[in-house]
Amino acid sequence: MKREPFAKSADGQAVERITITNKNGLTARFITWGASLTELHAPDRAGKFADVTLGFDTAEPWLKPHPFFGATAGRFANRVAKGKFTIDGKEWTLATNDGANHLHGGVVGFDKRNWTLEATSESSARFTYTSPDGEEGYPGTLKVSVTYTLTDADELRLDYEATTDKATIVNLTNHTYWNLGASPDILAHELRLPAATYVAVDAASIPTGRLAPSAEVMDFQKAKVIGKDIAALASAPGGGYDHNWVIDGWAAGKQTFAAELFDATSGRVMRVSTTEPGIQFYSGNYINNVAGKSGRTYGKFAGLCLETQHFPDAPNQPAFAPTTLRPGETFRSTTVYQFSVR
Repeated sequence: MKREPFAKSADGQAVERITITNKNGLTARFITWGASLTELHAPDRAGKFADVTLGFDTAEPWLKPHPFFGATAGRFANRVAKGKFTIDGKEWTLATNDGANHLHGGVVGFDKRNWTLEATSESSARFTYTSPDGEEGYPGTLKVSVTYTLTDADELRLDYEATTDKATIVNLTNHTYWNLGASPDILAHELRLPAATYVAVDAASIPTGRLAPSAEVMDFQKAKVIGKDIAALASAPGGGYDHNWVIDGWAAGKQTFAAELFDATSGRVMRVSTTEPGIQFYSGNYINNVAGKSGRTYGKFAGLCLETQHFPDAPNQPAFAPTTLRPGETFRSTTVYQFSVR
């Protein structure tokens, strides 16, 4: 484990960096800004390690606006329609930062907050943040933590917890962009999503309330090359995938297989399991000319996100699993990314 100063924020906060490893050499780096994963080094089939995440080589761009690279998204990840929701008959209004809608916690969400690095070991790091009552319009003081652990089974495990002093809504996820081959884009990656349905959305990516069959373009129940059908989404928001699939076999508190990603060139495999009911597959549609790691310029589809979460706009959709957290309750969620080769 290595803990070191990383940067100073514009308002003078000290941002730290932490490096953890497992016995097999799998290495992950994080910063307290956004409790963000900044690097994950995993071997290919020849045993050569490489960083399989998008991001930056220097500190400055991490502290400026960017496409949520590696960040913890919250207090409510994904979208809330019109930035409004109701609890116990009272309507709350959130900051809007995605047109008329609320996205990933608002203008200054958890991704733009400096978390506290509270506990570390050779293979784990725990970050905490207290979100005050009214932040970005949310009710209640929310105390939240995320613990990252590298297991000796080559898993990156994420454990989230949160408590509140007033009824509020919570939906936490990690927004890392993956590229298992360090190639210019992820269109040749193969993806499998064990999901017979997905959350249908309108032109603003807001759920219609309908769960649609995963057919044709939207069908990843058998492993499929991501670029195979993506052209059919040219007229969709962003011109690619940005949808939430309903994980088959999910039950509250149950760790369930959610996705498998494979890069044939490197042989790297990433298998995802979670206690969450949904997984947002985002194909990096809005990445545009971003100066990234090792002199690379990231363009559209440079990386993809597999964001485990409750469904978007769940507070306004009675048929979706609830996201309300009340005093005396503890929000808990676990997601595991396991790396291997074939």
